[in-house]
Amino acid sequence: MKLYYHPLSGHSHRARLFLSLLGVEHELVEVDLMTAQHKSPEYLKLNRFGQVPVLVDGDIKVADSNAILVYLAKKLGKEDWLPEEAEAAATIQRWLSVAAGEIAYGPAAARLITVFGANRNPEEVIARAHGVLKFIDTELAGKNFIAKNTPTIADVALYSYIARAPEGNVDLSGYPNVNAWLRRIEALPGFVEFKKTPVGLAVDG
Repeated sequence: MKLYYHPLSGHSHRARLFLSLLGVEHELVEVDLMTAQHKSPEYLKLNRFGQVPVLVDGDIKVADSNAILVYLAKKLGKEDWLPEEAEAAATIQRWLSVAAGEIAYGPAAARLITVFGANRNPEEVIARAHGVLKFIDTELAGKNFIAKNTPTIADVALYSYIARAPEGNVDLSGYPNVNAWLRRIEALPGFVEFKKTPVGLAVDG
């Protein structure tokens, strides 16, 4: 398998993280966002939206990080990561939607300002980030992972942008359950770190 990614993209990291957690051999191909390589005609053949990541598995091309998580779990028969049972599958889908919605428009958007210079309203996106973090912290009370007692693709989808939320000036110190959950994910065999950037509250790099 081949993963087209960027090391500072949380969407890319969640795909790379899951490949590593599963122990899947893969080739990493870095896409240069600064030179707009992701908008080149060659790359647009992989993903018409011009976004990272893209997973290439033989003749199959899978764009969108959450779709990549689903593809890998299904292809490799990892029902522990993505159960077939209806209620469990629905619960995980709910959290994939949160990752694509509230996380993308909260902590991920806040980080876009400091890391990539995005034109966003810092107060608005930071407030949105704290809103979803309070919700997730409550959900994690008494639980090891977000959807069930073992990790699932829901945890992978949520991890990257929450872990690097301080880079977008989103303080995680008030969320003890979230912090404990982050440490549990980081202790999983095969965990690979999301590249740090010394911006925002993460001044120590």
